[in-house]
Amino acid sequence: MSAPHRLPNLLFDFGGVIINIDYNRTLEAMRALSRAGSTIEFTQAAQAALFDDLETGRLTPAGFRQGLRTHYDLHHATDAELDAAWNAMLLDVPLQRLEYLQELRRQGYQTALLSNTNSIHIAVINEMLRREYALDKGIADVLDRVFYSQEVGMRKPGPEIFEHVLREMNWRPEETLFIEDSIQHIHTAERLGIRTLFLPPPATLTEALPAALRAFPDPVSGR
Repeated sequence: MSAPHRLPNLLFDFGGVIINIDYNRTLEAMRALSRAGSTIEFTQAAQAALFDDLETGRLTPAGFRQGLRTHYDLHHATDAELDAAWNAMLLDVPLQRLEYLQELRRQGYQTALLSNTNSIHIAVINEMLRREYALDKGIADVLDRVFYSQEVGMRKPGPEIFEHVLREMNWRPEETLFIEDSIQHIHTAERLGIRTLFLPPPATLTEALPAALRAFPDPVSGR
């Protein structure tokens, strides 16, 4: 009798995979606050050191706001205005995605989140999830473990944060599927031997992941 097929471990990105994101909304909101009509150096593909420092916990929210004022001619903007502009990129978390994550756990999949993020965004997203879906711990209520860059002091695409997650979860790379919408992060995961599902728009989690799971090779048999 053959051994049962082993379920892959599932490692999810947050923005663009679970929560809908529109980076342009923040760029435009920051431009509207700037007297010079300039905007911030922050995109899906690359960002300035100020944002790296926020996302790895080296900079407090207060320090981040001051950095925005200093680097982008936003001296007249209030804390509330800066936070609103920074949070403008955060859209919605479709209920269908949350229900799918919960169903995956019921089916026996181990699940974790790996997100480049910061305390300002985390607070807003988790409050939204509490208000709209009664998730007391936010996204952590529908996953086995959550890894935020600003809490572990590392960020994607650095290999160290992937290695940290694998150690903490006791996962093997070849038995893990990483679902992500930023290609630079996909490349790092693949170099580490992690299997990947690239999810660029307009692809969605609930449409693409079922097929990827059906095609995932058995780590034992290789088929």
